[in-house]
Amino acid sequence: MKNVAVVGASGAVGERMIRLLEERAFPVASIRFLASERSAGKTVTFRGETHTVRPIARDEFRGVDIVLSSTPAGVSREWSPIAAAAGAVVVDNSSAFRMDPDVPLVVPEVNPQDVARNKGIIANPNCSTIQMVVALKPLHDAFRIRRVVVSTYQSASGAGQQGIDEFEAQTRAWGRGEAMPAPAKFAHPIFNNCLPQIDVFLPNGYTKEEMKMVLETRKIMGDESIDVCPTCVRVPVAYSHSESILVETERPITAAEAIALWNTAPGLTVVDDPGAQQYPLAASAEGRDDVFVGRIRNDLTNPNALLFWCVSDNLRKGAATNAVQIAEELLKLEPARA
Repeated sequence: MKNVAVVGASGAVGERMIRLLEERAFPVASIRFLASERSAGKTVTFRGETHTVRPIARDEFRGVDIVLSSTPAGVSREWSPIAAAAGAVVVDNSSAFRMDPDVPLVVPEVNPQDVARNKGIIANPNCSTIQMVVALKPLHDAFRIRRVVVSTYQSASGAGQQGIDEFEAQTRAWGRGEAMPAPAKFAHPIFNNCLPQIDVFLPNGYTKEEMKMVLETRKIMGDESIDVCPTCVRVPVAYSHSESILVETERPITAAEAIALWNTAPGLTVVDDPGAQQYPLAASAEGRDDVFVGRIRNDLTNPNALLFWCVSDNLRKGAATNAVQIAEELLKLEPARA
């Protein structure tokens, strides 16, 4: 039984973390819910009991074993080290520590062993990276991936509650024949649109989101030689991210071999029956924890290349579920460390 704190409890990911602790019967001895001063005072229900969300403060981490945190990176940089110094292990969903060489970046289906080398903070990867590496891991182990070309179709909820609210407000306005609200979270209206920009542009022409996929994939997979070529796009879908992925491997690979590997891999579900028009859908993935793969086919000219479609609920496996799974991995370690 562990003493748990959820930081960012009132946010979209924080709310799902709370529900997942219930769904997965995580062994909670005590729990506290923390958020910014703006969100403090709200209430949440956990296992039938109502709790008040309290403001983040140093004293709130005393006696806590595991912290599940989903806050902006700046907030995490301030408070996650404080929580770790108080004796907790922080599973941090922000980008603050992902590329810190001393902080494990973990997807339990891919590199669960890295949990054991934590020094008080474990980073939860970016949502678009998580679902991709779950699908890549079995292929890399069997065929060694050299290059990945990925185009993402990322839902509005990937931008947090503000993204959801903006998408829904624009959708309502269109339905009522009203003037479209001006965009605030996104650079352009997201309703009835596709935005080939997620986060800010960097000097190399890629966005931060795209470079996260490059750098995080290499760190999680433990292979700096993997080339990742991403284009990240925001689409007018509320929940679940979709990705079109091409992988190039060191030796020839067939669709049948990939399917056989995926059918036995943890956290993966194959949905691939073109004749029946069965393939992964964003709407079908919502509320589920697996990564779904389909539209699996060989490259037309390169026997060492494979194409597939990959879908997952970005707020669950892409964030909250992965964080709770990391916490479950902590339970397997020595009690003194977990």
